[in-house]
Amino acid sequence: MVSDTSERILDATERLMVSRGYSAFSYADISAVVGIGKATIHHHFPTKADLAAAVLARYRKNNRRSVEGLLAAVGDPAARLEAYVGFWEECIAKRDMPFCIGALLASEIPSLPDIVVAQVRGHFADLSGWLGAVIEDGVAKGSLRTAHGPKAAAEALMATVHGAMLAARVAGSDQATFSAIARPALAQLQAPSDV
Repeated sequence: MVSDTSERILDATERLMVSRGYSAFSYADISAVVGIGKATIHHHFPTKADLAAAVLARYRKNNRRSVEGLLAAVGDPAARLEAYVGFWEECIAKRDMPFCIGALLASEIPSLPDIVVAQVRGHFADLSGWLGAVIEDGVAKGSLRTAHGPKAAAEALMATVHGAMLAARVAGSDQATFSAIARPALAQLQAPSDV
């Protein structure tokens, strides 16, 4: 069981990582945010790599839970993709989590410890697998279409959404910038309706 102190450390670290990246935060920064000593942080997470890997593992677990909820609540594959993009639109608009931590850390892979790289790669594998399964289901049901198959479409959508996050960040966390890039990618996957 994860303690309240561990959760507060993970929360603070996640916010710091999203705002600064891996290399630009320290245990002193976390200590100042959480109001505990650095020794306490080291007790829970002996190294920065352990801490970052734990943040990503929790992020992946929360994403899996969100995906399961979405699958239960939304039956139509096209609507699931809309909800995925809509989730990020809302996060960017509220500025509470305006960037995917996995995507952010992917840009730092050359300098990340192996344990963190494994979590980043795991995140992308999780997301690609989920998007690919949704797109495959949509193609089978006739609501989605792809030019090069579900796996390639999933990779392209994932790259577009993450690129849209980056463009939105450059534009000052502008949700409209994100939508202007991500929404056309969704439209390309929509099968034409029989009207």
